[in-house]
Amino acid sequence: MALDRELPILIVDDDKTRLRIVRNLLKQLDFDSVDEAIDGRTALERLKRGTYRLIIAHWNMRPMTGLELLRTVRADAALGATPFIMINGATRTETVVTAKGAGVDNYIVQPFNAATLEAKIAGVLTG
Repeated sequence: MALDRELPILIVDDDKTRLRIVRNLLKQLDFDSVDEAIDGRTALERLKRGTYRLIIAHWNMRPMTGLELLRTVRADAALGATPFIMINGATRTETVVTAKGAGVDNYIVQPFNAATLEAKIAGVLTG
């Protein structure tokens, strides 16, 4: 099954450099319908106003962490089924287990490249 390169994606990170890196990787993969939010609260505002078919968020953010954003999204009836990929520099098993327990669909450890990102997106969207 081919990936829908037009699907609206929301990327969330409080670090502008990481936002730019993820946006550029998505652009390399021909995903052009990309929006961004600089923190979890801004992401929630955008999610409630728009229809996104994928969320890619960094774990370490302030004032709302990626994990808190994930839990909030999963608890919201309208947003709960939105595919969610978490990015983190930590490879500790407990961190991955916590994210999985909160309902993350996939997890990417930094650093990563376009091929890894594409594989994770494909895994989430095509099952």
